[in-house]
Amino acid sequence: MSFCDEFSPLASDYARYRPHYPPALFDWLAALAPSRQLAWDVATGNGQAAIALAERFVRVVATDASSAQLAHATARNNVEYVCEHAEASALADQSVDLITVAQALHWFDMEGFFAEAKRVLKPNGLIAVWCYQNIEADGELNQVLQHYYHEVVGRYWPPQRQWVESGYRQLKWPFIDYPAMPFTLTAEWTLAGLRGYLSTWSASRRYQETHHSDPLLVIEPALEQAWGNASSRTLRWPLTLRVGRLPNLDSKP
Repeated sequence: MSFCDEFSPLASDYARYRPHYPPALFDWLAALAPSRQLAWDVATGNGQAAIALAERFVRVVATDASSAQLAHATARNNVEYVCEHAEASALADQSVDLITVAQALHWFDMEGFFAEAKRVLKPNGLIAVWCYQNIEADGELNQVLQHYYHEVVGRYWPPQRQWVESGYRQLKWPFIDYPAMPFTLTAEWTLAGLRGYLSTWSASRRYQETHHSDPLLVIEPALEQAWGNASSRTLRWPLTLRVGRLPNLDSKP
């Protein structure tokens, strides 16, 4: 089974510099699940979503095809980290109350994963996949960040980025859609934290591999000017969420 591993070389930075999901998101999903016995967090990375789920579910299985990512995952007694592909888990049939995929679905063999999700979900089980697009800020800083995203590293994004850009709206979604609430990630970061985050982008890494130079140098003077003298700034990422349940197999056409 093929595996497009974009992030193992940056696993430690990925764990350090990625924004955290709002607790309200997990409260909302847990309330919709048929029970709170078992959640499966797919492509868990450093376990950020898995740890949040562990506060709301009896047991969490958190899988990732990258052992390097799992090496940086946060331990929790009721979280079981397993190195395996999203399309072929060891979970039992109809055993999972909630499946979550945070900022990773676009790397999967989607047809294979959706088949696996349908196999392991309980009747009336819930699947939630989400992504966030470009970072946002106030004022001149936002202009600098948009320029970096679209103009400096724009052509270095991998093809899978199109799914994120469309907010997963173009997916062939084999579940019954459930109306999703709007959520936004926010972070209060230093300028060093922002630089670290931008360096984790796959497009930033591809730019550097192509030009043998750091793409952040292109915007450094403008970035420092836009940042100003603030010790930290508030940054935002609007989150796009798709939520679904299995079709009722007992219903007749």
